Amino acid sequence: MTEDTAGESTDELLDELFTVIEDRKATLPEDSYTASLFTHEKGENAALEKLGEEMTEFLLAAKDDDEAEIAHEAADIVYHLLVVLSMNEVSVSELREELANRRG
Repeated sequence: MTEDTAGESTDELLDELFTVIEDRKATLPEDSYTASLFTHEKGENAALEKLGEEMTEFLLAAKDDDEAEIAHEAADIVYHLLVVLSMNEVSVSELREELANRRG
């Protein structure tokens, strides 16, 4: 488990973020960007396009060796990845399990 500067583990942070995403999916608040991804007229394609856009921005930041932008875009990727997982009823636990299986 990795700790960030505030002492919160990455696991806890991902779980908390995924819980918020799941809540937005269930309650669909009008002023929520996350909820708008679940209700977009393009459906899942909107979130997938956004994930692709963030991946491209990440790659360009890496090419430019821009550490701050790399971290920013990586965070955007993780967020949009979690949204797509939620759309497909895949939990963070399932993601962790799959990653653990690849370790060994």
